[in-house]
Amino acid sequence: MAAAGAEGGETERAVDDRPEPLTPGLPPEIASPLAPFHGASPAAPAWFTEAIAVEPERRFVPVNGADIELLTWGEVGRPGLIFVHGNSAHADWWSFIAPFFARTHRVAALSISGMGASSWREQYSFEIFADEIHAAGQAAGLYADGALPVYIGHSFGGSQVFYSAVHHPARMRGCILVDTGFGGPPSPEEIERMEREAKARGEPSRWRGGPPRGGPHRVYPTLEAALARFRFMPPQVPGNLYIADFIARRSLKRAPLTEGGAEGDSGGWTWKFDPTLWSKLERSGLEQKLGPVDLPLAHIYGANSAIIQRHGGGGADRLPADIPRIVIPDSEHHVMVDQPLALVAALRAVLAFWDR
Repeated sequence: MAAAGAEGGETERAVDDRPEPLTPGLPPEIASPLAPFHGASPAAPAWFTEAIAVEPERRFVPVNGADIELLTWGEVGRPGLIFVHGNSAHADWWSFIAPFFARTHRVAALSISGMGASSWREQYSFEIFADEIHAAGQAAGLYADGALPVYIGHSFGGSQVFYSAVHHPARMRGCILVDTGFGGPPSPEEIERMEREAKARGEPSRWRGGPPRGGPHRVYPTLEAALARFRFMPPQVPGNLYIADFIARRSLKRAPLTEGGAEGDSGGWTWKFDPTLWSKLERSGLEQKLGPVDLPLAHIYGANSAIIQRHGGGGADRLPADIPRIVIPDSEHHVMVDQPLALVAALRAVLAFWDR
């Protein structure tokens, strides 16, 4: 998941992994990792430039009154993959991963409602998100000739994938979770423990409690100012700044600088995601509704992930004990940012294992 500002607060112990606000005084490499570039893009290696040059087809799919952003790669008729992003993120978090599968698969990535360029809703739910993923897969041709796709979800998107696997298993061949932990934000006791552990390591605390925020996003006068505010949740130093920059630029949209102005009139920039999504997300009873998964299931996660450390290592608090678990070394929660090529290799390994 990613966040542009301090968001979050207390919530029930459900499966949404609602983010917590950042602690003031974090090191600049965590709080504002792109600020030193002053609006310029960091240098990127050849593999990344080549990957993002494989442009997806972009369109919108209507789902229950909302337009859902859909990106697709590869030919219809090949085995299907659909990628689901994390909290406050968007489909382009996968635009440098998906091309690695485009020669062998039909690949789709969507922005669920309230995020990316997709419509905002008056009410959100896990069931609505499940319908959006399914409709996007249908529109992408992932179900051609009766085939079933593999669902792949990161963080909050992994929760959506898992929910679909429980409630709508007929929609998928299997599912892969990428650094997905189940539960709400840290409890006061967990925050206190994490602060003690951080202090013992000589590191600043990265979490604090606080009330949820649901007001409008701040509008920044320049793209440089907006990029300087981009940061990750849970807080971390990005493993590759050129990926953070790519993601950040596609997390922003034009907005008026003055109240009452028409959208796009002035040079302002603001975040795409709905800041009121969490207050409008129906999540009551999710703990009781989720159950076992009778499908191929795997979990790929970062060795240093704060999410996984909180939730029992590899999602052991909810996931079956006997599923494949692949730990990506030298990676925190945002595996595609920290170790993108290792993530590609891990995904290929799981898919090849299931194809035996």
